[in-house]
Amino acid sequence: MKIQGKEYRTIWFDEEKKAVKIIDQTKLPHKFIIKHLKTVKDAINAIKTMEVRGAPLIGGTAAYGMVLAILENNDKEFLKKSSVKLVQSRPTAINLQWAVHRMNNKLSMINSNDLFDVALKEAKEICDEDVKFCENIGLNGLKIIEEIYNKKKDTVNILTHCNAGWLATINWGTATSPIYHAHKKGIPIHVWVDETRPRNQGANLTSYELNEEEIPNTIIADNTGGILMQRGEVDMCIVGTDRTLSTGDVCNKIGTYLKALAASDNNVPFYVALPSSTIDWNIKDYKEIPIEERNSEELSHVEGVDEEGNVKKILIYPKKSKGMNLAFDVTPAKYVTGLITEKGICEASSQGLKSLFNK
Repeated sequence: MKIQGKEYRTIWFDEEKKAVKIIDQTKLPHKFIIKHLKTVKDAINAIKTMEVRGAPLIGGTAAYGMVLAILENNDKEFLKKSSVKLVQSRPTAINLQWAVHRMNNKLSMINSNDLFDVALKEAKEICDEDVKFCENIGLNGLKIIEEIYNKKKDTVNILTHCNAGWLATINWGTATSPIYHAHKKGIPIHVWVDETRPRNQGANLTSYELNEEEIPNTIIADNTGGILMQRGEVDMCIVGTDRTLSTGDVCNKIGTYLKALAASDNNVPFYVALPSSTIDWNIKDYKEIPIEERNSEELSHVEGVDEEGNVKKILIYPKKSKGMNLAFDVTPAKYVTGLITEKGICEASSQGLKSLFNK
């Protein structure tokens, strides 16, 4: 996708500098900075500090983190320790664990002299695969938007939450991919962008990338979606997911559950877009999903640009107040209209997912 008219992916390997390049998302939307990751510790830090974020991109970064570990120390014991640290860097998104396990499985029987070449090829394949998956998610989700447009014959208003755009994947995005495909086909689209406190990934990232693709969008406070649905100003919701269980229950950015409840009450279709790498086939009870609790400073402080163009972080809470910063919530399958995957659209259930993936 595009930034300032130039095509980018969110992560790639620089053969000449033997470094992984990322778009530092903590600096968006005010600054566009490409950062070099040179060690596995750099990759872990990028995941922890959310320089990269979004389940598919975290997975891709973890895969490249394994490549960096081999560059740093071509020893299988070091690689094993690095794998553990990568998996521990963030707990909720299943893609992280999935990517590390896939890399380890690929490398387990490889001679040390060939580790780097094989690892680099596999990391690139993981990222290329995600691009294709997200493109297919878009083509499948496009059918839903087309149906709404053919009935309405007017702008299709879509509400999304957090950032499940191309900045959360390698390219295309999950929730945004159908939107981008519809836009390219000439269907008039308008996106209601949840601000998504506390890190404002909707305002800072989703609106930013939609602007770069010239797709009309409006940022709203997280609590505004309900009244817009009551007024009939939302035709459908599309969100992403950090972990979807085989039961169809969806774990996503905090606030997703409330949007699903509002959508259900107002008969607004609520879709979840995901690649198969985001499906957890093992956990059956959503209460077992590890829910990340992040630093409360993300709540108590906000970052912005002053009149001189300087980026500043300021305290907005009383100094003595405490904050609780749960990063994710779970939307039960009964509130999900359908799951949009690279293989098609299915109901949010074990039977629905098995019909596509034969697990």
